[in-house]
Amino acid sequence: MTCIQLWSIAVPISFFHEQLSKTPDSLAVTDLTSTRTWRELDRNIAALSQYLRIDAGLKAGEHIALMTGNRVEYVEAMLAGMLAGLWVTPINTHLAPQEVDYIRRDCGARIILHDDELENLLLPGSTGTPVNIQRLVPNLPACLPEHAIAPDAPAGGTMSYTSGTTGKPKGVKRANPATVREMVERLRTLGNTFGLTGRGPHLVTGPLYHAAPGMFAIYDMLNGAPVIIMPRWSCETFFQAVREYGVTTTHLVPTMFVRLLEARNHNPTGVELGSLEYVLHGAAPVSQAVKQKMIDWWGPILTEYWGASESGVVTMVDSIEWVSHPGTVGRPVPNFEVFVGDESGNPIPEREGLLFCRHRALAQVFSYHNDPQKTARAHPRPYVFYLGDIGRIDDNGYVYLSDRESHMIISGGVNIYPSEVEQALMDHTAIADAAVFGVASEEWGEEVKAVVELRPGILASEELLEDIRQFTRSRIASFKVPRSIDFVDEVPRNPTGKVLVRQLKDHYNKLH
Repeated sequence: MTCIQLWSIAVPISFFHEQLSKTPDSLAVTDLTSTRTWRELDRNIAALSQYLRIDAGLKAGEHIALMTGNRVEYVEAMLAGMLAGLWVTPINTHLAPQEVDYIRRDCGARIILHDDELENLLLPGSTGTPVNIQRLVPNLPACLPEHAIAPDAPAGGTMSYTSGTTGKPKGVKRANPATVREMVERLRTLGNTFGLTGRGPHLVTGPLYHAAPGMFAIYDMLNGAPVIIMPRWSCETFFQAVREYGVTTTHLVPTMFVRLLEARNHNPTGVELGSLEYVLHGAAPVSQAVKQKMIDWWGPILTEYWGASESGVVTMVDSIEWVSHPGTVGRPVPNFEVFVGDESGNPIPEREGLLFCRHRALAQVFSYHNDPQKTARAHPRPYVFYLGDIGRIDDNGYVYLSDRESHMIISGGVNIYPSEVEQALMDHTAIADAAVFGVASEEWGEEVKAVVELRPGILASEELLEDIRQFTRSRIASFKVPRSIDFVDEVPRNPTGKVLVRQLKDHYNKLH
């Protein structure tokens, strides 16, 4: 009897029980180079889970790290680790070796699963045994009956690290289910809640190590969707993958919207996307003008969300609601409430201020690894936590974000929110991208600084700079208008679309 048959019998709630019973040899996942059927994927996850528990001797609750590019082995390792009851830490593949070393040591990983391309990022002598997953998986023997996972075995989970744009990254552990059975059920339920119901092929456009593209793909896969993984982002690959695989669901970030609109404008042929039915987007603020253009192009298939590595998705809004409430990030999903509160997390009557979230079932939604003080600060009361966002809530319960508390500029004692200024800049027809932040000022404490990326074919000039200033003044108060604006080749963002605020602030503060 094969491992796959035993897996399905031993674990009736196997990740892919339904797919194995109906279409075991159809496409499950591809990275456009390697491909797995449902049968092969299930076999590899089972065998890798056995390797981690039996051969590597890891026990439930221990840690492993995962550092690969966007490839099928990432999906296999993530699910195998969770099935084996381990905490799995995906590592940002764009980090320097010293930054990778910090995360390895901080998370205490026993094993680092990596691929050929990223082996050079592993400093010798650090925590965890490096294991090349490209060489490991093909040589794993079929799992044995006595090593199959029982439904009531301890479940694992993910421990993502915050992006570190404004400080040292922190490991984030979300409250995870007690058993494998509960874990599988929760992952599928989350998929349904977020509209990822397995309706058809799901396209991964961003880095799998980031919680949003990685976990959204897994939710959809567990509900039956084959997953198509783009090795790296390009508009051409996006258009081709959607056409070739008939992609129905995907996740994008706002900078991808800008690139796609530019690609359509420069080459309107070959951008037929008729199979797309549902597009999630988030991770960074979106210009209202850009989003409206996307809705005009693709129709009302965009759904925006707000959340964080700590909480997961907190609010959602579909295109039709958004058009009626432009700028909103939606209303809370089931199990969540959002309110404006004081520093102790108590609701206050004001409609705008620091946003707090309340979970209806979990007294503590997440914890920061090895940092109980930071965990306690983020949870001022049982069931209540905050993510550091400032915003407002209208009479209908729609949430609008002003900015991150840590990004707020205090100039002459006045609070200025960079995202509001960025929105005004992005409405200018010459600007493709913009970032606003505070730099040191002897007179004001901080002053507003902006860097802007121009659309292709537009040349920087003093005349254009003055036009941008006048345009911005017509949309926001004069004290919010950037005192200086620099043209840059590209606004620095991490692969998930977040502006590298710390990098910009450090660079320009050194110039002062």
